[in-house]
Amino acid sequence: MRCSLGVIARIRISGRLAAARTMRPTMRFDLITIFPDFFAAIFSHGVLGRAISGGLVAVDVHDLRRFTHDRHRTVDDRPFGGGEGMVLKPEPLAEAVESLAIPPKSARDPARQQVILLSAEGAPFTQSTARQLARLDRLVLICGRYEGVDERVNDLFCDRELSIGDYVLSGGELPAAIVVDAVTRLLPGVLGNEASSEYESFGPPDSPQADSPAAARPPQSTHGSGGLLDYPHYTRPAEFRGLAVPEVLTQGDHAAIRRWRRERALEKTFRNRPDLLVTADLSGADRAFLARLTLLRPGSRD
Repeated sequence: MRCSLGVIARIRISGRLAAARTMRPTMRFDLITIFPDFFAAIFSHGVLGRAISGGLVAVDVHDLRRFTHDRHRTVDDRPFGGGEGMVLKPEPLAEAVESLAIPPKSARDPARQQVILLSAEGAPFTQSTARQLARLDRLVLICGRYEGVDERVNDLFCDRELSIGDYVLSGGELPAAIVVDAVTRLLPGVLGNEASSEYESFGPPDSPQADSPAAARPPQSTHGSGGLLDYPHYTRPAEFRGLAVPEVLTQGDHAAIRRWRRERALEKTFRNRPDLLVTADLSGADRAFLARLTLLRPGSRD
C-alpha cells in the first residue's frame, strides 16, 4: 500500500506562492519504510502540512512489506557472519526503489534526483546538506531498521548515506521526517517570510554588517549568523517573573541592536557549539570579542 500524503497540485494564482511555483517544479519525496502510518501526523501540521496541501511538495510513503512475496511478508533476516539483531533484506528494498521509476544509479543525475539511506553510519546531515538537497527535483529516503540494511542496497541504489547525529535510533523514520522538514522549509514559497530560512542558526553571513551605512535601517527580526548559532529572542511582556528584556532592544538604536545580537550569537556559540567557530565567518571585532570571552571563562589563565 502506498500512503499518499501529498499530490502535485496546480499553481494557485495568488501572490508569492504562485510566483514560487512558476520558478521551479514541485519537490517530490518518496519514503520507504516498514511503518507507513508513522508519518501521518507529522506531515499533517504546520509548515509541512501547508506545503503539502498547497502543492509545493509531494510526499509519498511506501510500505516496504508490499514488496515481499511470502506469507509472513518478511523484510529481514539473520546477518552473515553471526552477530546480534536482524538485517533488512535486499530484495524488497530493491523492488521498492525500482517501483518508483527513478533512473538506476549509473544513469541517475544526482543534481536532480537522489536516493539516500538513513543510518547511524552515514555522513552528518547539516544545514548545508539540506540546502544541497533543496535544489533537487526528487528525493528517495530509505528508512533503515534493526541492525541495518544489507550493504548491497547501499552499493546498488544509494547516492549517499546520512545520519542525523552521533546516537542510535530504533529506525530511520524520525531521521526521514527531519530531512523532509529541513529541506522543505528551504523551498521557495514555503515560509511566509522568504528571509526566514536565511537569517537563522547556521545561516549565511549577514549583509550589511552593523558598521556599514545601511545598518541604520530597522534590523532584521533574525540575524545573518555566518555559521553561528542564532542570538536570543524576546517578546512581550517587557518583564517576566523578575527578568527584564535587555534594555538595548527597547531603545531603537539599530546599530547597537545589531552589535548586541552579534555578540550574543558569538557568546551562545562559544558556550554551546565552539566547534562552529572554526569555520564561521568572523570579523576582526568578532575575534576580539571571542578573545575576551576566553579570558572570562572559568579556569582560563590571566
